[in-house]
Amino acid sequence: MFTKKRVLNFLLAMAFVALVGGWILGNVRGEFLSLSRDTQRRTVAAAAASYPSDSEDVAVWLGRLSARSAAYRVALVEGPPAPGETVAVRGDSELSALCERSASDPEFVKGFDNAAYEEIYRSERDWTVGGAERALFFAPAVNPGTGDVEGALLFSFDSAGERGFVRLLYILFGVAWLLFGIVAWQVLFSRDPIVGFAVVGLFLMALVFVAYPLFEAVRLSFLEEGRFSLAIWRTILSSGGYRSALMGSLELGCWTATSSTLVGFLFAFVCSRTNVRFKRFIATMGVLPVISPPFSLTLSVILLLGNNGLVTRWLGLSNFSIYGLPGLVLVQTMGMFPIAFLTLSGVLDAIDSTYEEAALNLSATRFRTFTSVTLPLAVPGILSAWLLVFTNSLADFANPLILSGGFRVLSLESYLEVTGMNRLGHGAALSLLLLLPTMTAFLAQRFWVSRRSFVTVTGKPTGRITELTTPGVRLLLVSLIALVIGFLILLYGTIVAGCFVRNWGIDYTFSLVNIREALTRARDALVDTVTLAGIATPIAGVVAMVAALVIVRKKFHGKRLLEALLMTPFALPGTLVGISYVLAFNRAPLVLVGTAAIIVINYVVRELPVGVEGGIASLRQIDPSIEEAATDLGADSATVFRTVVLPLVRPAFLSSLSYTFVRSMTAVSAVIFLISARWYHLTVLIYNFSENLRFGLASVLSTVLIVIVFGVFGIMRLLVRRNENLMKSVGAGA
Repeated sequence: MFTKKRVLNFLLAMAFVALVGGWILGNVRGEFLSLSRDTQRRTVAAAAASYPSDSEDVAVWLGRLSARSAAYRVALVEGPPAPGETVAVRGDSELSALCERSASDPEFVKGFDNAAYEEIYRSERDWTVGGAERALFFAPAVNPGTGDVEGALLFSFDSAGERGFVRLLYILFGVAWLLFGIVAWQVLFSRDPIVGFAVVGLFLMALVFVAYPLFEAVRLSFLEEGRFSLAIWRTILSSGGYRSALMGSLELGCWTATSSTLVGFLFAFVCSRTNVRFKRFIATMGVLPVISPPFSLTLSVILLLGNNGLVTRWLGLSNFSIYGLPGLVLVQTMGMFPIAFLTLSGVLDAIDSTYEEAALNLSATRFRTFTSVTLPLAVPGILSAWLLVFTNSLADFANPLILSGGFRVLSLESYLEVTGMNRLGHGAALSLLLLLPTMTAFLAQRFWVSRRSFVTVTGKPTGRITELTTPGVRLLLVSLIALVIGFLILLYGTIVAGCFVRNWGIDYTFSLVNIREALTRARDALVDTVTLAGIATPIAGVVAMVAALVIVRKKFHGKRLLEALLMTPFALPGTLVGISYVLAFNRAPLVLVGTAAIIVINYVVRELPVGVEGGIASLRQIDPSIEEAATDLGADSATVFRTVVLPLVRPAFLSSLSYTFVRSMTAVSAVIFLISARWYHLTVLIYNFSENLRFGLASVLSTVLIVIVFGVFGIMRLLVRRNENLMKSVGAGA
């Protein structure tokens, strides 16, 4: 691969591009500076031409010039003075002070001479005026009545814009030269350039849209007035309020994780290890909340149990309040137990029933078999589910935003620091503080719990599972599930009912006013939401499958680093992602804040880990010899991916598409920082209506969002049907 000829060609190509690029850069820089300085010169000439003829009007004229334009500062040196003479200056105080200090400087002497000859002169160097580097122009102050030169006018222009543009040109040139080097390297030295380009592209995406924003958030938390400081962290760590918010987040996470894992295990055990009817319905209801808008359950709980809720008023609970920790635990449990259910379903389905049958054959009771065989084998999955729910609870922003009351959590505190107090540094620090427990839980789940799983399938797995429950126990379990499902149906039914009530809690008269008003006011937001989600969905799906293929099938340096970078967004709180994106992409060279691009990028990066994990799991089940056969027949990597890999991982690909679309449609925590007047989001509008007690309008928009999301999810489920040959039948235990 590495020959002298190829190395020489690479070096010559890099040198040629550097020379040509440097020539182009020099021309662009020169043209820009020339245009900028010509514009400034014309501005100076126009201002100097309006010099008054009456000396008593000069002070007023100077004040009018300064007030009329913020582009420059102006001062008048009377005379103009000869070398060595004391100068008399009027106008801008800082510019006057500079003139008095530097009147004998050769540049000032040259400027005064040009003004005396009625010529405009630009100083060859910049000067510090008011703490900033500024360009200095000297112009004649000509009395229009007599034609005499009465002094020299000094104009100073801020040169930060010129320097910033030139710096941007150098950065772009460096990036372009580096990208050319990467492309040339892949073409000359790589056996498979397409894979090389894919690896480079994934690394660039991860570095620019994951590592760089996080670095900016960390950097800002250690800055105070532009200098390194620990003041922000001292304030946060010494504040009792912030410590209380941290403890509140941890307490909420523990309660929610525990209750959600219990409910999720109940659903998973009944669906996987019992012979009850309506399993498909139970499973569908078990995943229903995870694809719902984040405010939907919160909104329905308020409509039922809020201060003017239907149940609250019906039971006369005047001193009851759903706001705070109990309400948050209730809402998060109902919204997050599907995470535990989906995790534990896979674990319980994978347990080989021969172990349970062996225990029963040795005269163990059903309960003893469950506690000594089934439950221990499921412990890694239970811990994994608990940690996943714990991570999601800590990062949850939507529910505390409406239902927290006086209960403080870090995700909400960081949002209020940014939007309420305009303290980006404090908001970034609080989000980073929240990152510690979420990242710890994520790493524990990924690298510790996953390695403590037990292998139970050592040969051909049995197609049956052993029934471990008696009819009485099954009735109890089904009754508990019925209560959960009934409560879910009540919550969703309340949202729909809220659409047709004039004013919930006050006037329950049937009305369609809310529907008409909500759809009229939310038309643009609905279009924006669907458009942005539709753009992000195919991008995230394709990138996820490419990343999974590269990670599973290819060997290259930095593979583990790339995988870690791509998976990092899953553990990041949404508030941290939103704040870090605002910090990173609000200035050159990537000014994306306020555009649709930053919202789409946020969707893709945030939901990419789930698609990558699904793709990795699918590819590990596919024999690589299929792809090798296509390669041996002359297909390149792109063709193999399009015609072989993608059809084989079709279920994972479509699942990634549906997940990205659903999460993009229901996003809140990060997108609330990134929306603009041009690009809005439906969930933020739902929050605004809820905050203003317009629960009818919020109910309408929540229902619309649920219908759209369920429709797309249903279509995806039809496209990816479960293989019935892999389903197990239930046999009665001994």
